[in-house]
Amino acid sequence: MDRPTALVPRHYVAIGGHGPEDVVADPRGRILTGVSDGRILRVDGLTEPLDARVETLTDTGGRPLGLELLPDGDLLVCDAERGLLRVDLADGGVRVVADEVAGERLRFCSNIVALTDGSVYFTVSSRRYPLEQWIGDIVEHTGTGRLLRLAPGDDTPEVLLEGLQFANGLAPSADESFLVVAETGARRLTRYWLDGPSAGRSEPLADDLPGMPDNIWRGGPDGPIWVSLAGPRIPPLDLLHRAAPPVRRTAARIAVHAPYRPTGGIGVLAVDDEGQVVHHLSRGHSRYRMVTSVCEASGHLVLGSLWERGIALCEPPAVK
Repeated sequence: MDRPTALVPRHYVAIGGHGPEDVVADPRGRILTGVSDGRILRVDGLTEPLDARVETLTDTGGRPLGLELLPDGDLLVCDAERGLLRVDLADGGVRVVADEVAGERLRFCSNIVALTDGSVYFTVSSRRYPLEQWIGDIVEHTGTGRLLRLAPGDDTPEVLLEGLQFANGLAPSADESFLVVAETGARRLTRYWLDGPSAGRSEPLADDLPGMPDNIWRGGPDGPIWVSLAGPRIPPLDLLHRAAPPVRRTAARIAVHAPYRPTGGIGVLAVDDEGQVVHHLSRGHSRYRMVTSVCEASGHLVLGSLWERGIALCEPPAVK
């Protein structure tokens, strides 16, 4: 992997809420995000960030994480507490699409994509730890993450892939022949084939990433897949993951009760459909920490964070 280039901040936009975990751009360059009190927000005016406007669209009554805009203007929401939701952005109405899978309550939904055939795919990060104890799953290395599918017209998801290490971000290939799943706990991107002779099978797409991938985003088939890196590689954690399960469980019990503070280093990647890194941007000492999402909008790279109270606007990379 080439040496990273600088991730240069331009502006910070306070949004009046904590933890804009996922950021997505609409066709007009506005940013949609969900915050910890349950609200879905829309940030407009990024071309003049100092005058940006923040509007509350609805309240899910839970904790919204991953978002996906649909062609009809509605918004799909992975809610860590309520399951998979659909929001009518015209009137703010919230409808539960699915709240259980295989007889189990659907919790800790993380990220979501909708393909052109109407199929919806989404991830569950952990079946053992709730969102507020996410670090426990990272430490224990439970491998209880899932990839799920909701077929057009169905209200019951099916499990496509299990055993994922904190399944997180999700994006389609340019031709929608496969999905890319971020496994935060394994520092890798995994390819799950939807079509062709390998349909239903998975394989690594990009391994040994320089940090822990979180949400991923693709603006269109001609662009790369942007990958947020929520934290750096931690060699002692790599060693712990090779320890016996009882050791990892003990360490996880300690971790969920210990105060957590993210590092000052942040980074994002852009990869192509072959898993090759197109861009690697990083900043060693940043006041904006724990980047959990990234997208492109209005000439900016827009960063979201589970930790912060706003979004960051950064210089986009030079075209290679």
